Amino acid sequence: MKWLVLGLCIALAGCVGQPIVEPEPRIVRVEVPVQVPCKVKEVAVPPWASAGLQKADSLEVKVRVLLAERRQRIGYERELVAAQKACE
Repeated sequence: MKWLVLGLCIALAGCVGQPIVEPEPRIVRVEVPVQVPCKVKEVAVPPWASAGLQKADSLEVKVRVLLAERRQRIGYERELVAAQKACE
């Protein structure tokens, strides 16, 4: 038992002379996504072609106006999709 205590004292005495080494400070760059407000021009709603249709208009006129409005809507949707993709 005596030798055990003496061995522990000698082992601990060897640790006393060593200086405490503190970790060296270092700068770490961390990439964090930040939300940024989207700055895109608001897409204007076009005046729809069918807004001027009358009940008395012929079937041919109504079909042509509705086809024109369909093309308007397709173009409007493309503008909306482009504005939305610009914000991604």
